[in-house]
Amino acid sequence: MNLNEIPLFAMLKGRFSHLGERQRLISQNVANSDTPGYTPNDLKAYSFEAQVRAAQTASGAVGSAARGQAVTQAGHMTPASQHRSPYKPIKAKDSETTLDGNSVVLEEEMLKMAEARMNYDAAISFYQKSLGMLRLASRAPGRG
Repeated sequence: MNLNEIPLFAMLKGRFSHLGERQRLISQNVANSDTPGYTPNDLKAYSFEAQVRAAQTASGAVGSAARGQAVTQAGHMTPASQHRSPYKPIKAKDSETTLDGNSVVLEEEMLKMAEARMNYDAAISFYQKSLGMLRLASRAPGRG
């Protein structure tokens, strides 16, 4: 059984991917906090509703996500389209800009980082609970 074929797990995988990309952008913002003229980047908020709508549009049914090229053997190369991030960074709203044009506010970035971590922890907890329910459902009746 491939867990990616179960819609819930496919959406959770998308959530993990989104949170990882957001964490990367936040780290990039912090690293460039002293770079003149740098504007921080962030990602648009992730929503399960949008993911369900995208899956319905792409395939006509929830749960059967459109598939591109697949790497089915170890010797296969990953398709070029899978190397790029599926998320587009957006410029964060300018709250303060220093004299050198840098608008990174470290306190805001730390709050975003903590928020991303809490969302990641919640998604992992949900993933673990879902796996537990799947294990329970796959057991033979009468076995504890």
